[in-house]
Amino acid sequence: MDYDSDEGRMTTAEQLATHDPRAAAEALRAIACDDGVGDEVRLSAAELLPAVDPQAAAQACLAIASDNGVGDEVRLSAAELIATASPQAAGAFRGLPGDRLRHRPPSPPSPRRPPRPQW
Repeated sequence: MDYDSDEGRMTTAEQLATHDPRAAAEALRAIACDDGVGDEVRLSAAELLPAVDPQAAAQACLAIASDNGVGDEVRLSAAELIATASPQAAGAFRGLPGDRLRHRPPSPPSPRRPPRPQW
């Protein structure tokens, strides 16, 4: 087994879940919060966490959702997963810096400037 690859780490964490749920939760949270791991692998780890440790799942989802280096679709999926894992943690996602509501109408255009006087 290749423990240095993302997939190897995931396989090991999944196997731990049946033998030692606490260790599995720790391993899955570490994978989900590791910005060196691929976006989809991070999300997969976060999706497995609610069954083992809902609080760790919320932390992992928040880490993914607030990471600007992660693709928008993965960030959105992580944000949606937060509410499933922990409704209290979902409130923490509101108002993350740099994010805006996706379905808000666009701002009105700025008013026109008056013409410059010709001197």
